[in-house]
Amino acid sequence: MAYSKLAYIYDLLMEDAPYDEWEEFILDNIKKHHPHAKKVLDLGCGTGEMSNRLASKGFSVTGIDYSEDMLAYAQAETEAQNLSVSYLHQDMRSLEGLALFDVVISICDVMNYLTDETDIKKTLENIAHVLKDDGIFLFDVHSVKHFKENMVNQTFSEIYDDISYIWFCEEGQYENEVIHDLTFFMEKEGENLYERFDEIHYQRTFPIKTYRRLISEVGLEIIGIFTDFSKIENKNPEAGNRIFFVCKK
Repeated sequence: MAYSKLAYIYDLLMEDAPYDEWEEFILDNIKKHHPHAKKVLDLGCGTGEMSNRLASKGFSVTGIDYSEDMLAYAQAETEAQNLSVSYLHQDMRSLEGLALFDVVISICDVMNYLTDETDIKKTLENIAHVLKDDGIFLFDVHSVKHFKENMVNQTFSEIYDDISYIWFCEEGQYENEVIHDLTFFMEKEGENLYERFDEIHYQRTFPIKTYRRLISEVGLEIIGIFTDFSKIENKNPEAGNRIFFVCKK
């Protein structure tokens, strides 16, 4: 799950990501389900985009990521914005030294990097442990439909002046698994040369009934399932591309 060199260009790749919609979804649910929340844990915080947005709204934010490169960029960006976020290098499957959070979030399909049910359950157990009573957990995952129709066997590419990439999405070994095979060409500073590097990432998703079962097994309650940033619950959420779960301890 580490990003290594991908951290250097992650924000560029994510420049069109719907962060405004994620932020609105998070804030709306905090207002609705835990209006006096102060302490937020951002699991898989990446380069700190959402951590910084929430910190700017007055929340006390802790960001967790498995990639030290991502955390270094996040810390630099937080300092540049004159904000305060506590960043920790941890694996969300084995959180340590954390407790009493009002809200835990995990956005941008971070949970899809947990590719077996055992790891999902471990992570959910950790989240239940660090949440206060009545605390809420918000996360999103890609739907099975999205993986099958929009990802598997697809190729994406982009060319910029200083960076280009080719991104192959292949079917994985396990059901509803996608292998992201990325090749980047990055210009060397001060040279008319490009360096190639490669990244391989594994993601897997599960039917909603699987997430329901695992969430219930760790003692959390699902209070809402939404699709594609809608504020209205979908009677058939499997038909969406991105599924949002809102859970309460």
